Amino acid sequence: MEIITAIKGFKDILPPETEKWRHIEATAIDVFRAFGFSEIRIPLLEKTELFRRGIGESTDIVEKEMYTFIDRSEESLTLRPEATASVIRAYLEHALPAAEPITKLFTIGPMFRRERPQKGRYRQFHQIDVEILGPDDPHVDAELILMLMHFLGRLELQKLTLEINSLGCAQCRPAFREAVIRFLRNDEKELCADCLRRLGTNPLRVFDCKVERCGEIIANAPRLTEFLCLPCREHFAKLQACLNLFEIPFRLNPKMVRGLDYYTRTAFEVTTEFLGAQNAILGGGRYDHLVRDLGGPDVSGIGFAIGLERLTALIPDSRKENEEGPRIFIAALG
Repeated sequence: MEIITAIKGFKDILPPETEKWRHIEATAIDVFRAFGFSEIRIPLLEKTELFRRGIGESTDIVEKEMYTFIDRSEESLTLRPEATASVIRAYLEHALPAAEPITKLFTIGPMFRRERPQKGRYRQFHQIDVEILGPDDPHVDAELILMLMHFLGRLELQKLTLEINSLGCAQCRPAFREAVIRFLRNDEKELCADCLRRLGTNPLRVFDCKVERCGEIIANAPRLTEFLCLPCREHFAKLQACLNLFEIPFRLNPKMVRGLDYYTRTAFEVTTEFLGAQNAILGGGRYDHLVRDLGGPDVSGIGFAIGLERLTALIPDSRKENEEGPRIFIAALG
């Protein structure tokens, strides 16, 4: 009889690799709690509308990657492709905004996207997700990044680069959007099929394309930082001043965008030279209108998500100090 194997894109995590996962999770919980964060546990399955409204209809996730099905009661349900929308759904459903002006939450668990499996990327993958809901303040952005870099430092990871950008807001982004469309129209026929589609739905996503020719075209495109309104420029300048005060090195990356529609202003990634072309181990940013878009009050937020599969790949296999098990075994001979 033939052995049944795992589904394509779904991976078993076996010992001794599980020890690295336990070490990362324990370190995350220790660091996040020290910074005043509380753990939340959210369902794997949500109503599809949550992600359509939260992530955006024009994103690759909603258009091509979600695991969505109709259940027996004719309701459309989706395995969660990311955690932020689910965290905010729980935040609103349980009236957490009324309980405290600033809410700090984290969750750890699996997400699901039907992407093409490749090294470090699976259809069931795991994330550490962290959110701060409350003030629209660059000092909060800097505090979150400080905690993040402290966490990565505790894991003793090497050769990491923090990259930051500002994605602007509803006031300054439309002018940038039109400038990008005008620029790309000159080379429209040379864009890949995905970017050609994005040109009519979400032109900012063209900056995130990994196709070489699209990268060459976009290299000379306008930069969003050139279009920022005064409040967005001030917010970004204060963030950089705080990071310098904390002595956190960073690199400005004006081409960085996020794959989800809800991001505004601050965006950041941490990259490494050890993962090849897909070199980001985490990404995050500010989302000042997502809570309102999901039916709640006008509360700002910022967060990040870390891919556990990529993070474990950066921790050496020789690491022994946190492995569980007997140090000495005594066997009686009679």
